[in-house]
Amino acid sequence: PFVIVCNHQASLDLMGMVEVIPERCVPIAKRELLYLGTVGWACWLSGIIFIERQRRDAAIEVITRTASTMRRENVR
Repeated sequence: PFVIVCNHQASLDLMGMVEVIPERCVPIAKRELLYLGTVGWACWLSGIIFIERQRRDAAIEVITRTASTMRRENVR
């Protein structure tokens, strides 16, 4: 398992990231992306796990559960 951190600057960057992210990858994104119109819908439909950065404890809980599942299912 490994972590890829993408600090994109525009919506078009997402298209480039899709090309370099490996298969069986678990994407995590800030919850604010969910409300960006068609980008938000595409993120939600693709199975991205959203975290609320303003609620630190909740974000840590989501990431912890995701990491446990990733280890158990052997995904990146």
